[in-house]
Amino acid sequence: MSSSVKYELQEAVGIIRIDDGKANALSPLLIDAINAAIDQAEADDVGAIALIGREGKFCAGFDLSVMAAGRDQALALLNAGGLLALRLFEMPRSVVIGATGHAMAMGALLLLAADERIGADGPYKIGLNEVQIGMAMPAMGVQLAKERLQARFLTRAVINAELFTPQEATEVGFLDRVVEPENVATVAISMASHLADNLDAVSRAETKLRMRADRSAAIRRVLSEGKGL
Repeated sequence: MSSSVKYELQEAVGIIRIDDGKANALSPLLIDAINAAIDQAEADDVGAIALIGREGKFCAGFDLSVMAAGRDQALALLNAGGLLALRLFEMPRSVVIGATGHAMAMGALLLLAADERIGADGPYKIGLNEVQIGMAMPAMGVQLAKERLQARFLTRAVINAELFTPQEATEVGFLDRVVEPENVATVAISMASHLADNLDAVSRAETKLRMRADRSAAIRRVLSEGKGL
């Protein structure tokens, strides 16, 4: 596991903290480290996972230096990010994200893959800015957006690449609740603990599978076809 990702077990909750000291941009190494932490949480048989960013930044999206390194590198990173989002989206356990600040591009897609999203109030930007930076929205991202965003905001959020404040993001569908920045981690962990303690694990897993089966299949299909850039 990378030094940028820390894992701890707190009763029934696996807590994963991401902090690369910068923007938490998703590189192959960072994605591998997050997956390793999830592996550990599954080995610990947790009831829920809380994924928390660093102060002021949840995730800036993909590491642009890798995306600019060549088509093969970009596609590999896009696929790895898509598989991580799909893993969270399909996970039998509850997934809570503590969005500690900015959540852009792939960072915002991770929000769409989680079950509960706690955001930090403040001058932060949340959204899918791919079209702003010259990248068509990956097909798996379109699927996640259609699943979790309010229909009336889809054009603004996906095609027009509009960015939103945390308060606006609750209406659009990126977040479920906004709290003071210093409370994000505490509230996210508390929510994860509540879900772990109050939901029957088997029923939750089966219901989640039924609710998301069609969308999961669509995401898996576009990833297997290599659609994206």
